[in-house]
Amino acid sequence: MKTFLVVQASARKARSITRELARCFVDAVEEADPKAQFHTRDLLDNPPPFVTEDWIAAAFSRTPELSENQRAVLAASDELIAEVKAADVIVLATPMYNYGMPAALKAWFDQVIRINQTFSFDLARGEQPIEPTLHGKTLVILTARGEGYFGAGERNASMNHLETHIDAVKHFLGVDAPSHLINVDFQEFGDERHEQSKAAAMKEAEALARKLATG
Repeated sequence: MKTFLVVQASARKARSITRELARCFVDAVEEADPKAQFHTRDLLDNPPPFVTEDWIAAAFSRTPELSENQRAVLAASDELIAEVKAADVIVLATPMYNYGMPAALKAWFDQVIRINQTFSFDLARGEQPIEPTLHGKTLVILTARGEGYFGAGERNASMNHLETHIDAVKHFLGVDAPSHLINVDFQEFGDERHEQSKAAAMKEAEALARKLATG
């Protein structure tokens, strides 16, 4: 039995392709393994707070016992980190906004990537003092993009700051292996390319879900 954390980052409730992809994925997991556990973190309903000066002071505090105010400042971060730690599979259902990730998802990463929680810091390591402390998790990225040709070597690859950003920080989530990426492209065009891309993505999400549920 595996535990899945599904992070919804779309600002849309209706007409959201990433939410639709995530539903397809979850339904396929439940069909393959009825005992699978799920936790959904919807960043539209409950957006993570932005990092503040007080948050930084609390997170980097050298005091063994935090003050009541410091604990309150870090409460949201503690909750989000606990969800990540409990998950075997992390599913990020996120659209591409302005060629990057939605602000709410960036805030989620900023709350989760935290010293002494998901990484350690030691200057004795030299030029690479940061080391992740979580391992063994699987990452699934379900995306929708208004345009296309964002893959490696394609003409819009240099503008793809969503997947490259996630890839740069995924090890802080405990992801050591390559992530599973499923895209729906050409949303803004709404043409046959989009319909084909969406149909292929749904099929791929279903197959991946079954594989992860039973593997």
